[in-house]
Amino acid sequence: MTDSVSKDQGRSAAASPKRAVTREGRRGHPWLTLAAVSLGIMMVGLDGTVVSVANPTIERDLHASLAGLQWVTNGYLLALAVLLILGGKLGDRFGRRLMFTIGIVGFALGSLGCALSHSIEMLVLFRVVQGFAGALLMPNTLAILRATFPPSDLVKAVGIWGATSALAVASGPIIGGLLVEHVSWQSIFLLNLPLGALTLLVTAIVVAETRDLRHSKVFDFLGVGLLTAGLFLLIWALIKAEGHGWASLYVGGFGTVGLAVLVAFGFWEKRVAEPLLPMRVFRSRSVWAGTLLVIIGFIGMFGVLFFVTLYFQNVHGYSPVQTGVRMLPLTGMFIISPIVGSVITQRFGPRTAVVIGMLVLGVAMLGLTGLATESTYGSIWPWFALLGIGLGFIITSTTEAIVGNVPIELGGVAGGLQSTANQLGGVLGTAILGSILVSSVGGVLGSALAKVGVHGQTAAAVIAQKEAVGSGIAPVSPSMSHQLAAAITTASHNAFMHGLHTSMIVAAILAFVGAALGLLIQRGGSDDEDEDTGATVPVHSSERHAAGVSAEPAA
Repeated sequence: MTDSVSKDQGRSAAASPKRAVTREGRRGHPWLTLAAVSLGIMMVGLDGTVVSVANPTIERDLHASLAGLQWVTNGYLLALAVLLILGGKLGDRFGRRLMFTIGIVGFALGSLGCALSHSIEMLVLFRVVQGFAGALLMPNTLAILRATFPPSDLVKAVGIWGATSALAVASGPIIGGLLVEHVSWQSIFLLNLPLGALTLLVTAIVVAETRDLRHSKVFDFLGVGLLTAGLFLLIWALIKAEGHGWASLYVGGFGTVGLAVLVAFGFWEKRVAEPLLPMRVFRSRSVWAGTLLVIIGFIGMFGVLFFVTLYFQNVHGYSPVQTGVRMLPLTGMFIISPIVGSVITQRFGPRTAVVIGMLVLGVAMLGLTGLATESTYGSIWPWFALLGIGLGFIITSTTEAIVGNVPIELGGVAGGLQSTANQLGGVLGTAILGSILVSSVGGVLGSALAKVGVHGQTAAAVIAQKEAVGSGIAPVSPSMSHQLAAAITTASHNAFMHGLHTSMIVAAILAFVGAALGLLIQRGGSDDEDEDTGATVPVHSSERHAAGVSAEPAA
């Protein structure tokens, strides 16, 4: 009886999108809200690919090592990943628009700090600030859409949301390349200031505040601490594996403790009255399978973006702008494919789209194993186009699988879970694939040097710089003869290509495993389970849209 009364109260307090439009005009309108949310996502997406193109320039200007360069990405991802679920929970409780707005401001300020950085350490610090702000911004974009759109339009909205993110990814290399080449790498971060100001303005005008009405006054502080510590320790172990070795006591210790803390978090969440992440959401196989598939997809995405830009600039000698243009088949298809993926998802369910996406991704990864130092662009771009298609299908379908199978009152938590999986995949993509690449380079570099006649102390000096070779750089000096420099360059690039091929094979295998896992996915709302019994129960779409959510006019 109590549950029934509280549900009725939640429904009476909720406002559907149509009622919000009638009462507030533009504020709360679904499609105008989508525009505001998309600007925020564009801000984050643009930042990611802009930094990818600028990596070689940052490496030279700040005298950064490969490890330091990776921390420009990993520091951001680490801060982002450990706080995304908390950011979503804060949005559910205190207001999704409020947390989204704070995230925009914080991200813009962090971008300003990045632009003013004069050392790699300072740049990493402000990338961490960007990560903290992104943890408030990103999960609440999906939560706002979940609370604003009726279920019949949600998949379409998610497709446009994904396409907007892809547009930022696509334009990032071009815009970033032009800015890096003709202004400075610092200017790529300053770009976020006007974009952030525009996002704030549109958000203030059109986005209605929504929150979960059914929370208690108790906040799960212990859950926050356990989840943050567990994710931090686990991701820290993954990031440090390249330097210390996967079998080292350092990595094994941090990884084991991190997993143990996450297990303790799971037990705690089953017992606390108001959990940070209700474990019941994982009774839906679409939620846990979708989370794993997001991780797999982003392993491929971040691995390709990070290492292929190094391949273009350090092996082929292309400028940042030339690199950005050559990434257009990938990023261009990434703009279109989320919309196509949303149509397939809406008609056939997310299972079909995610399986197709994973198979296409795996084929594209295998295709990239044919790259060589002398490869023509005509032999490369078709695989990039396939990558863009596969990634777009994966992102749209997995977002629907996760967000569509979680009750609306947990929309922020669902957005945080999906975004956490994104970033964990990004960390794994750069850490695991990077470690595989460098290890493979170290394993063949000696023989590659011997084949071109480089031996003795010269060979040993080159092998000692295998990390540089792992980023596609040939460690030559002006004092070397032309013949010796050419031999070292040939051997270094051949070793780099071997490492790149090995990492792509691993990514392809993961994608094919993901295609099999995708068969478990069901359409949103089709495998919801009762909280107490675990039995599958039907949930009426109007009830899922209304229960426990308030849509409030701004003061």
